[in-house]
Amino acid sequence: MPVDLDRLDTVLAELGEPAFRAKQVWQWCARGAASYDEMTDLPGALRARLAQDVPLSTLELEREAHARDGTIKALFRTHDGRAIEAVLMRYKDGRRSLCLSSQSGCPLTCTFCATGQMKFGRNLTAWEIVDQALHFRRTERVDHAVFMGMGEPMMNLDNVLAACRRLPEIGITHRRTAISTVGWVPGIDRLAETDMPIRLALSLHAADDALRSEIMPVNDRYPLHDVLEACRRFYARKRRLVFVEYVMLAGVNDRYEQALALTRVLDPKIFKVNLIPYNPTGMYDGSSREAIAAFRAVLEEHGLRATVRLTRGRDIDAACGQLAAKAAA
Repeated sequence: MPVDLDRLDTVLAELGEPAFRAKQVWQWCARGAASYDEMTDLPGALRARLAQDVPLSTLELEREAHARDGTIKALFRTHDGRAIEAVLMRYKDGRRSLCLSSQSGCPLTCTFCATGQMKFGRNLTAWEIVDQALHFRRTERVDHAVFMGMGEPMMNLDNVLAACRRLPEIGITHRRTAISTVGWVPGIDRLAETDMPIRLALSLHAADDALRSEIMPVNDRYPLHDVLEACRRFYARKRRLVFVEYVMLAGVNDRYEQALALTRVLDPKIFKVNLIPYNPTGMYDGSSREAIAAFRAVLEEHGLRATVRLTRGRDIDAACGQLAAKAAA
């Protein structure tokens, strides 16, 4: 069965241990402890008992893949055999950013995303999310997190937010945490009401409803106008830029007139665009560097800030849209 700090509390109470022992264990885990043996302020007999009865992770690591650029992708199994993946991205400026999953698979079938082609498993618990971060923390410090892995975080927001409350103790502040959504409006509104200054990222990919529905069927449920209005409400409440993710698909959404359409629907005071080179997963080709540069130039000429995402981990299928737990299928 899965084990988390709630389980630890129960075991410690059964052993007659004081309540502060659970806090000690968590503090060691948050600092990267890989075993109870490292927890030197716990009695030796207690460490041995906990090692026997309370595993340190709710997840079982199945394998890791290492990319040439330093990116690491980890494939985990949950206690009930669900496959999930998480990614550590290393940058030259010293950043260590985690891409975390919130679901096993995804119930939303975005056509450009490999995860969307998987069979949906279930929502992950808060501890299954935290344990993805702890896995990488055991080897090095981490300081950024994005919920851009498997799943739609806004459909599992209670557990995602519960995990976010733990991340600062691991080294990832709320201001360095971002939650990405395909435009799940109730979740955007709920995030705006939280006391945590977490960033919002919107997976947009088209500036008109017809094309967006073709690429992302969820647009039929939450049309573009409604999604952008929710983002404006988020900005009004939080005063934090909304980051727009726009995956560049050759001949689909990368034309001059489509860039112009994007400038018409996005307010530069509220939105910043992140253009994403497409990592092929099947039915599309990625836009050329020249097409991406031209698209970006149009946005900037009309006052919209735009960057091109640095692709990480493409050679191990760890880049944007590629997480599909292939080894676990």
